[in-house]
Amino acid sequence: QGYTSFWNDCISSGLRGGILIELALRGRIRLEPLSLRKKRLLERKVRLCRSLPGAGSPVSMQDTMEGWKNTGSGKQTLTRASHPSGETWNPFKLQYQLRNVRERLAKALVEKGILTTEKQNFLLFDMTTHPVSNASEKQRLLKKLQESVLERWVNEPQRMERRTLALLVLAHASDVLENVFASLADDKYDVAMNRTKDLLDMDPEVEAAKAKGTEMIWAVLAAFNKS
Repeated sequence: QGYTSFWNDCISSGLRGGILIELALRGRIRLEPLSLRKKRLLERKVRLCRSLPGAGSPVSMQDTMEGWKNTGSGKQTLTRASHPSGETWNPFKLQYQLRNVRERLAKALVEKGILTTEKQNFLLFDMTTHPVSNASEKQRLLKKLQESVLERWVNEPQRMERRTLALLVLAHASDVLENVFASLADDKYDVAMNRTKDLLDMDPEVEAAKAKGTEMIWAVLAAFNKS
């Protein structure tokens, strides 16, 4: 039905990575250039390189960049930049967090008619949930990813469309990658999972150097691999 699992605590971190990647693809942020001292992806700071997103941008992106701008130089490591999602009890990180990421993004999708809002009973309490209402949009996205791995597989990440690469990385980070291929026949499911595993097992440092414009995608994967 499109519900996200109550026990999946990876969704918020996946959304956090999605915000960073989307801002990078839109040219709003970037990793600082390579230097002799800072060569690894996670050692390089995230820099603001353009003004805040426009009024039509998701509120999560606007708030994330506004928070970075207000904290000083607009430069942080990827570890610090990853705090816009969820709550933190660390008083030194409070200024970086963006609360209720899942709920806020879900409400934005409700406004677009992709999700709906309803109450679901969990024995002792009711919880607001946002199941999928536009199944065709969900199927379109699933089909896009399935075809990218089965029918349009290029075996070289630098030749992949950047948003497709990002979606595969984020699905893995959010622990929903198996759901993407669940509807496939067994033989195709095995092919899709094996190809995706090979992709995700690649060295982010090496792959980021091969294709311009994908550094943030590989840096997000490196951050999840480290956690």
